[in-house]
Amino acid sequence: MIQRTPTRIEAHLVEDRRSWQQLLSGSITCPEELLARLGLSPERWLRGARAGHQLFPVRVPEPFLARMRKGDPDDPLLRQVLPVSQEALRVPGFVRDPLKEDGAIQTTGLIRKYRSRALLMVTGQCAVNCRYCFRRHFPYEDQRLSPQDRQQIIETLAASPEINEVILSGGDPLAVNDKLLAQWAQELGAIPHLKRLRLHTRLPVVIPERVCEALLAWLKNTRLQVVMVLHINHPAEIDSATRTALEQLRDAGVTLLNQSVILRGVNDNADVLETLSESLFDAGVLPYYLHAFDPVEGAHHYDVSDEEARGLVRDLLGRLPGFLVPKLVREVPGQEGKTPLNLFP
Repeated sequence: MIQRTPTRIEAHLVEDRRSWQQLLSGSITCPEELLARLGLSPERWLRGARAGHQLFPVRVPEPFLARMRKGDPDDPLLRQVLPVSQEALRVPGFVRDPLKEDGAIQTTGLIRKYRSRALLMVTGQCAVNCRYCFRRHFPYEDQRLSPQDRQQIIETLAASPEINEVILSGGDPLAVNDKLLAQWAQELGAIPHLKRLRLHTRLPVVIPERVCEALLAWLKNTRLQVVMVLHINHPAEIDSATRTALEQLRDAGVTLLNQSVILRGVNDNADVLETLSESLFDAGVLPYYLHAFDPVEGAHHYDVSDEEARGLVRDLLGRLPGFLVPKLVREVPGQEGKTPLNLFP
């Protein structure tokens, strides 16, 4: 069974509320509980959920669960996290490493796919295990960082003047405690040719409490420009707590972007995508990318054809101002950047 790298979690109470660490450690991690909490029939769903869970374990935090409709197996948030029997099928063209990242690892924890950017895998832990994740088979256990590995990464980046941006990824970088993240920010900020620090994260969405004073403090104190790329696929993911967290991040000087994945049964609908873009902008987030589906093994049931995706974005062009239409892209291994999918012949 695939296991995310465990993260040491130090829980504490904050004003009689559960801290983000407690919410993370208290996430639902078995299919039986997930079905019971949502009032779904075990007779219909449990066998498939157990089969999928054995391949890629369930992880759903409470604040994200609270936004799901009880009794509705087609809820768009539930569909992103509920394991199903189709995950056990082997479908031609759907592979374990669709982006060929194994060949892009420069040193432990550091992935170089592009000339001017480097991706730093600070953790294998996620707040939520999305069933369509292109890294659901990634060997996180081989990329765990020792103090020596962290020093090697800093030395490698310092010796690479062509790199001006570091992307903290994983897993989810905000699953790491703020003391360690502040150390990373300080050491990266001391490299003169680095300009930007980018974080790819889902945590402020699935656990808004993650936006805490300690996080905001180190975000404000780094000399690097901070860009946070969120991952929101459906407007129902944005509730009042999420909007408050995003406002706090903006007040800290963080630029907020969003990337979505086009997913069958979740957002393969122009009305949903239109509402998502409007909801994001209302929350101070600019729609950035709409990713064509990465053909990862175990997730073929989410696949939407490129032609259908193009049609949806062409529809959005007639509904939204251009700055609210995300770029439809595919990540092609070996290319120097994301590949735009041309919308017109």
